[in-house]
Amino acid sequence: MTPDAKKGESVEKIWLRSYPKGVPAEIDVNEYASVREVFEESCGKFATRPAFTCMGKTLTFAELDTLSAAFGAYLQGAGCKKGTRVALMMPNILQYPVCLFGVLRAGCTVVNVNPLYTARELEYQLTDSGAEVIVVVENFAHTLQEVVARTRVRNVIVTSIGELLGFKGFIVDFVLRHVKKMIPAYTIPGAIRLSDALAEGRKRALERVPLGHEDIAFLQYTGGTTGVAKGAMLLHRNIVANLLQARAWLLPFMDAERREIVITPLPLYHIFSLTANCLTFMTLGGENVLIPNPRDIPGFVKAMSKFRFTSFTGVNTLFNALLNNADFAKLNFSSLRLTLGGGMAVQEAVALRWKEVTGSPLIEAYGLTETSPAATINPLNLAAYNGSIGLPISSTDVELRDDAGKAVALGQPGELCLRGPQVMAGYWQRPDETAKVIDKDGWLATGDVGVIDEQGYIRIVDRKKDMILVSGFNVYPNEIEGVLAMHPGVLECAAIGVPDKKSGEAVKLYVVKKDPALTADAVLQHCREHLTAYKCPRDVEFRNDLPKSNVGKILRRELREEARKAAAQAA
Repeated sequence: MTPDAKKGESVEKIWLRSYPKGVPAEIDVNEYASVREVFEESCGKFATRPAFTCMGKTLTFAELDTLSAAFGAYLQGAGCKKGTRVALMMPNILQYPVCLFGVLRAGCTVVNVNPLYTARELEYQLTDSGAEVIVVVENFAHTLQEVVARTRVRNVIVTSIGELLGFKGFIVDFVLRHVKKMIPAYTIPGAIRLSDALAEGRKRALERVPLGHEDIAFLQYTGGTTGVAKGAMLLHRNIVANLLQARAWLLPFMDAERREIVITPLPLYHIFSLTANCLTFMTLGGENVLIPNPRDIPGFVKAMSKFRFTSFTGVNTLFNALLNNADFAKLNFSSLRLTLGGGMAVQEAVALRWKEVTGSPLIEAYGLTETSPAATINPLNLAAYNGSIGLPISSTDVELRDDAGKAVALGQPGELCLRGPQVMAGYWQRPDETAKVIDKDGWLATGDVGVIDEQGYIRIVDRKKDMILVSGFNVYPNEIEGVLAMHPGVLECAAIGVPDKKSGEAVKLYVVKKDPALTADAVLQHCREHLTAYKCPRDVEFRNDLPKSNVGKILRRELREEARKAAAQAA
């Protein structure tokens, strides 16, 4: 990259000189017309291999092929046409890949939904996406019940955690329903069981709907660069490109004779786990070991102990939690070759401890929902933690720009801008928002400020946007402030991110009272009722007023600076 590079011109890819041997500078996205082709090729090539394992039950690629075809045929029989949005609301269980690939094979579009959403969040996403079908785990069906009548959803498929686990699944469901009381009562007229949907689908032949690069594979919701949740339109071209980019980076380091087993604790509805684990390792014939509840660290470690896993993906907070579990160090790491960290910054102390305990380096990567998600990654043969997010992957351009949109000199900080075949088509039905982040030459402005060195390695130094990163999940102040503004006792409020040893960052609220009797507990309870847990504030501070600009805009940056100074003094 040259200091005088201009927008629209090709940039010098200085990072190519640092590429590991065997990694190509470019990939050919025309190798596959759609994600469906990638899936069907993998099922044919690796038919007898395990594809997904969860709670002691394994589906081979051949079984996944059969089940997903049945679900796709059911959707078509239920009136779903090409492009129909189908929402999937479930944790990491076997039903997810079955339904995911069934939706794609039917020519429909996947709308991933966090099962922990509140009714407000769920209604917004279903309404905005125009989803007509939803598959929901019964543990969360009561939330859907509250809002489904106000959405376009006309077909509800309900499943249980144990539905595909055989006899063991019966036991699991009994315990969840009657012992742990984890399935609240719900009533959704017309809802059917997934097993019944699959039985219906088996009676039909799956119609091969024409699919191409420009068809939407996923509406993947994100806050983008503002607080309003938007559906990133990830085309089949985007996902195919990112799969090929990831595979190109991995293959030189993979042993063709070794069967890959990847531990998958991050939710598959999150773009990182979706592409890195579910899709990429599928193309390698690997086995995804699904962890439904990674927060249960002892249970997680016990599940890991049953496998000679070769790969592991996660976020910094998860790595740290595992390292602080005494039984984790007792696991057999002799087969572990790749540990990939993303979603949030990997802390040096955690990376060093991971290498010490496992013998495997913790490799940091960087991506966004808008880039499907992979954009940069460190070489997999990296000897030690280097503090960078790595090198731009194949077919990816990078440029750092100042506030005027001009390229900065090498070694100087600037906003990280990306261009490549994995960059989304735009935000669903939001051309104005799309135009704010993608320019006419296809450059995506990430909102992150970075520095690139002479070898092409990139380091993130700051965030331009106000986003708060909690355990790898994007949290946006606008949403939190909007929710809190609904409370009758609140006059004004502001949300910022503050450092947190456990989650990387946590939300802190500053509140100006309208009702003098308002308490912090009341504020927190209001947030818990309307926000997913990771978005809820950790701390509430009451103020008589908030810092504002001359036009009355609340200045979050001043609050962040105050919080930083207070933390420094406390330390």
